[in-house]
Amino acid sequence: MAEIYQIDNLDRGILNALIENARTPYAELAKNFAVSPGTIHVRVEKMKQAGIITGARVDVNPKQLGYDVCCFIGIILKSAKDYPTVLKKLQNLEEVVEAYYTTGHYSIFTKVMCRSIDGLQQVLINKIQTIDEIQSTETLISLQNPIMRSITL
Repeated sequence: MAEIYQIDNLDRGILNALIENARTPYAELAKNFAVSPGTIHVRVEKMKQAGIITGARVDVNPKQLGYDVCCFIGIILKSAKDYPTVLKKLQNLEEVVEAYYTTGHYSIFTKVMCRSIDGLQQVLINKIQTIDEIQSTETLISLQNPIMRSITL
C-alpha cells in the first residue's frame, strides 16, 4: 500500500501559490517562503510523485472564444453496466468538457459548452441522444457562473 504524503505548511503555501498562478517561478516562490529554489523544486516533485499535483493549466474565458452556451446534462443510463461504453463515447465529443459518475437521479452528469443554442440542439439530437445505452437526458442551461474557484488549503 502506498504511503500517503503528508503536506506541511511549506507544501500548503507552495500549493496555494501555484493554484493562484501555476507559472510562478520557483525562484519567486523560494523568496516568498525564505527557502532555496532547490527546496521548492524538491517539494513540488514530491507532491507530483504523490499524485497531489497532477498538472498545470491555463484558464481561458470560453465566451471570448465564442462558446456562449454552458449547460449541464444529466444522463440516465439503461443499465449501470453501460457506464464504461457511454463514457468512451462522451470522451469523443469535444463539446463535453466535464463528466461525473454520480449517485442520485442521474448516472452521469456532464458539463457541455457550445457556441449557440442551435449548436446545443445539434449536440443533443445528433450526438448524445444517439448513444444507444442512454435511456434519457435532462438539460439545464447555465445563465451565469458567479462562483468559480479552486480549492485552497
